Amino acid sequence: MTTTVHVPLGDRAYDISIAPGNLDRVGALVAPRLKGRKVLVVADETVARLHGARLEASLRAAGLTPVIATFPAGEPSKTVTTAERMWAAAAAAKIDRSDAVLGFGGGVSGDLAGFVAACWMRGVRFLQVPTTLLAMVDSSVGGKTGVNSAAGKNLVGAFCQPAAVVIDPALVQTMDRREYRAGLAEILKYGIINDPAFLAWQEANAEALEAGDPAAVAHAVAESCRIKAWYVEQDETEQGVRAHLNYGHTFGHALERETKYTAYLHGEAVGIGMRMAADLARRTGLLTDDTLIRRQDALLTRYRLPLAHPAPPALAATLAAHCALDKKVEKGATRFILPVKIGTVEMVTAPGVGFVEAAFAAGLEVPGRGERGEGRGDTATAMVPSPSHG
Repeated sequence: MTTTVHVPLGDRAYDISIAPGNLDRVGALVAPRLKGRKVLVVADETVARLHGARLEASLRAAGLTPVIATFPAGEPSKTVTTAERMWAAAAAAKIDRSDAVLGFGGGVSGDLAGFVAACWMRGVRFLQVPTTLLAMVDSSVGGKTGVNSAAGKNLVGAFCQPAAVVIDPALVQTMDRREYRAGLAEILKYGIINDPAFLAWQEANAEALEAGDPAAVAHAVAESCRIKAWYVEQDETEQGVRAHLNYGHTFGHALERETKYTAYLHGEAVGIGMRMAADLARRTGLLTDDTLIRRQDALLTRYRLPLAHPAPPALAATLAAHCALDKKVEKGATRFILPVKIGTVEMVTAPGVGFVEAAFAAGLEVPGRGERGEGRGDTATAMVPSPSHG
């Protein structure tokens, strides 16, 4: 059964098609949205090896000409240097303004491909075919693209809405388990910030979702896309309410930057960041009921995600300083998305350095002192993320 989520953006509106087996239908689904015939496929090497032949066959069956351009898997590849390699591939393939760039893989592939599409010839058609859970429920929808730099994560980028998003939830079956679980943090986020009923559904289906049950995955992906599409419709370029989607991200980005993008997958850092954000909301008096914290922690645990970063409390000041380079800084003041209650969050500007440092400290665990249940991930150890497998 196919679920279609519409993103209503006037003449830039597009559909998100969600169905098992969609990988074999990509060509038929995207061809009507294209003027030219050539498609530059930007994919990491792992995804290209696992699924590239099926995507290429689908595109060719629809009369399209795919050109595959790959890069090493992982967040360290999300750079201007890699983008330059993709632009060189576009030049060699003679990709013109009637053609398209297709992001194939996880969030790194999609963000990179979108940035390449936004800049090549000042903008060509962009397509998203996400293969990881996190990309399916978050980065493939809404048009945020970009690369990381020495200054910070995603500070260089552009808004570039895709012409179509094609999601095959069955692809998560090939994912590395750690990568898969990282995507569950973003699914949890949607329930916390917007939809109490979706949060309750997750609590009732957490084991099935963590295990990758196909029906549970398909439902979670569709609901997440529905919520994301609503935010994009309300506030396409993140001038207001769309910033609520960054719940946990300001803290998570600081953690990623401090660990040089090698200790955590993005969703893992966001999960820890959500706990820090809830702690900050409690300290500032915005969150007065600890029910949200308890339910959030319980689901993070059931999803086997890390709850804290192993580091001494003194690191909190350094992490707080990293927030000064977050995209949500305005007029020199850092803005945080904080929960008020389940289903409601607010943007809070400059809540106070002391509060922020204390919230960071609450998410740190002195190495060797925390209990670590097998597979639960109560704290996180610094480890190099496995390549994206979806």
